[in-house]
Amino acid sequence: MFGSIGGPELVVIFVVALLVFGPRKLPEIGKMLGKGLGEFRRAANELRSSLETEVAREETISRPTESAQVPPALPPAGVVPTEADSGSGATPPDAPDAGTATQRR
Repeated sequence: MFGSIGGPELVVIFVVALLVFGPRKLPEIGKMLGKGLGEFRRAANELRSSLETEVAREETISRPTESAQVPPALPPAGVVPTEADSGSGATPPDAPDAGTATQRR
């Protein structure tokens, strides 16, 4: 709980606190420290839970739904991809208006 602080170190800290604050003030100081640590833990847990909630909310907002996805681009109506469209540079003989409608490669 205290990391590298062991039993002997805790005894030394307790004795020094007893000498500095006295036997009457030591229980009050212990109570105040306990309440302070409890408040700190409570605030840290609230912060952690609110951050997790906000992150989860952002993930659901930024994640696209399946119905909102855009389908891949389709060729214009009436155009059928052929082997010539794969990069050979030749236009098919039955292409409509082959002189003006084709793209130069």
